[in-house]
Amino acid sequence: MTNAKRTSREISIEHVTITSERPFAEVRAALEANVSKFGVGMLDALSSRDLSRVRTYETSGPKLSLFLQRDHGALLESTGHPLNAIQYEIGNPVTATKMTRYNLGAALYAPLRVALYENRQGQGVFEYDRPSSLFGQFGDERVTKVGIELDHLLEELLLGAVE
Repeated sequence: MTNAKRTSREISIEHVTITSERPFAEVRAALEANVSKFGVGMLDALSSRDLSRVRTYETSGPKLSLFLQRDHGALLESTGHPLNAIQYEIGNPVTATKMTRYNLGAALYAPLRVALYENRQGQGVFEYDRPSSLFGQFGDERVTKVGIELDHLLEELLLGAVE
């Protein structure tokens, strides 16, 4: 017997698909050229509470950075059906703190996840869940407001890669 309390509720998430006319390889190259890689130096600044560096990053650093990428296509090699498919984690640690300070559950979705894969026509396709629908579930206007800002930033980044 456990003393843990468990709750659950259903939420509505808006899922977005953006299909490019461009080939997967071109879309991938464009995205990776347009988003900076997140440096561990900023993580060190955040964890050591170097507020000067954090403020500089917030005002003049990238709005979104690439934290991590996973090659899902390589996983499919074992099935005999290899595909071009990459999962990205994209976000901004300072932006994340603008939500998690009010609700730590928002950390579940920060950084954001974006899938890029090649469809049967060879085109690049992005799929992601709209940030405002992910963060809106917490019922805090301050968190939702940041999610809406992320909607625009992420869409701008991805559309820049497909056009």
